[in-house]
Amino acid sequence: MHGVGRVLLEQLLNSEAGHRGPTVPCGAGHQAEFVGYRDKQVTTVLGPLCLCRAYYHCAPCGAGLNPKDQELDIVGTSFSPGARRLMARVGAQQAFAAAQADLVELAGLTVQTKEVERVSEGCGAHIEVVARTERTALLGGKLVPLGSVPILYIAIDATGVPVVPRELSGRAGKDGPAKTREAKLACLFTQTTVDAEGYAVRDPDSTTYVGAIETAAEFAPRVTAEALRRGLQQATQVVVLGDGAPWIWNLAADQFPAAVHIVDLYHAREHLAALGKLVYGPDTPAANGWIAARFDDLDEGAVDAVVQAFRRIPTRRRAVRELVRKEIEYFETNSLRMCYHAFRAMGLFVGSGAVEAGCKTVVGQRLKHSGMRWTVPGANAVIALRCNLLSNRWEEFWGHRAAS
Repeated sequence: MHGVGRVLLEQLLNSEAGHRGPTVPCGAGHQAEFVGYRDKQVTTVLGPLCLCRAYYHCAPCGAGLNPKDQELDIVGTSFSPGARRLMARVGAQQAFAAAQADLVELAGLTVQTKEVERVSEGCGAHIEVVARTERTALLGGKLVPLGSVPILYIAIDATGVPVVPRELSGRAGKDGPAKTREAKLACLFTQTTVDAEGYAVRDPDSTTYVGAIETAAEFAPRVTAEALRRGLQQATQVVVLGDGAPWIWNLAADQFPAAVHIVDLYHAREHLAALGKLVYGPDTPAANGWIAARFDDLDEGAVDAVVQAFRRIPTRRRAVRELVRKEIEYFETNSLRMCYHAFRAMGLFVGSGAVEAGCKTVVGQRLKHSGMRWTVPGANAVIALRCNLLSNRWEEFWGHRAAS
C-alpha cells in the first residue's frame, strides 16, 4: 500500500513543477531568473520519490531557489515534513540508533541513524526558535491568555547532563573537574481541588515543561513567559516550589515576588535525617527518635524549634560542627518557605515531586543513558523536543509550521 501511495503521490506532486514565470523575487530585493527544471530525491512517509522542480538563479546573490521546495517545506532537506515529523518524534523518545530501527520496523522508513539525529536536533532547534518568538510576545504583553486560572504552580529544579569534554573546559564539579552540565527545568501545573483528606490534587493533563542547559539569568525569562502563557496574571494563587538551591529562590524573588514560596518538605526532611544519622549513628534508637521529633516540628512549621534542637547538639567532632552550621543556615534562610502547617491548611502542595519526576522524564530518560555524551546545542534541541512533546504542544508546533 505504501508503494502504491508513493507512485500516486509522486504523480500528484509532479503534475505542477513550480514554474512561476520568467522571474521570481529572490527574497533579497532582486529578481531570480528561470533556468530550467531539476530533479530532487525526497524521502516521504510513503517511501522515496523523485520531484521535478523549476529552478531559478539570482545573479546578484549568486544563489538559486526552487519555489516548489518552499511550498512543500523541503528547502535544504531531502525529507518531507511528514517524514521529519516521524523522525523527530522517535528521536525525542529514544537513542537515535534505536529510533532508526523502529522507523524501519514500524513505518517502513529507511533512513540513517545520523539522519535521525540531524532531523531531530533540527526540529528541536526550530521549536526553540518558535518558543523564543512566543516568549518575546508574552513578555512584551502582546500575547495575553484569556479566562480564569485556579492555583498555578511553578516547580523548579535542575539535573546534570553528560556532555562531551569540550563542553566542560574550565568548569569545576562538586569533587574535582565537572563531568556534566546542569539542565534547568520548570514544571508548571494547576490545582483546582483537594482530596477527601484535604491534600492538594493536581489537575489532570495540566502539566507543561520548559528547560535548557543555560544560566539562571537566561532561564528566568523562559520560566516567566511560560507562567504568563499558563495564566500567571489570571491565577487566583501562584505557588513556587523548589529545593533549597539559592538560584531558585533568587529567581523566584525576582520574577514571582507575590507568589507563595515553598521549599520542598521532603528535601528538608532529608537534611534532618542526614544530620541525625551523623550525630547519633544510622538506624539507632537515638537517631530515629531525634529525627522523628524534628519531623514533627517541621510538619508544624516550627522552624525555630528545629534550629534550637540543632544548637543543643554536641559539636565536639569537626564534621558534626560543620554540618550543624550549614543546617542552621539552611533552615534559617528558608524559614518563611517552611510554614508547612499553614501551607497545608491552605490546601497547597508542599512537595516538588512533580518537577523531580519531570527531571527524570524529560531529561533523564532520554539524555542520561550509559555512554551518552552531548554537545550543549544537541542536548538543548532534544530537551526542547521533549518539553514540547510532553507538554502536549506537538500538534500545535506542526500546525504553526504548516501555517508559516
